[in-house]
Amino acid sequence: MEILAGRARKYYRKISVASIEVCESLKLGDVIHIKGHVTDFDQEIRSIEICNVSVREVGKGQTAGIKMTDYVRKNDLIYRVDNT
Repeated sequence: MEILAGRARKYYRKISVASIEVCESLKLGDVIHIKGHVTDFDQEIRSIEICNVSVREVGKGQTAGIKMTDYVRKNDLIYRVDNT
């Protein structure tokens, strides 16, 4: 089952980080599915930063930087994959 967890606001190519506006909590180790018009891939979250400070979890309403394994486009949707 996939739960909408956020939306990509910007992608920083040189460091492969997406700025994500979070609408459901995300934490290290979560598997996310990034889906957009062209984008469609899964990855495990291995790095989250808020204001250049590493954190283990990000909550609803926050904006965080998440290290990505592939290119992410503005307004791509971020889903948290729950295996329950």
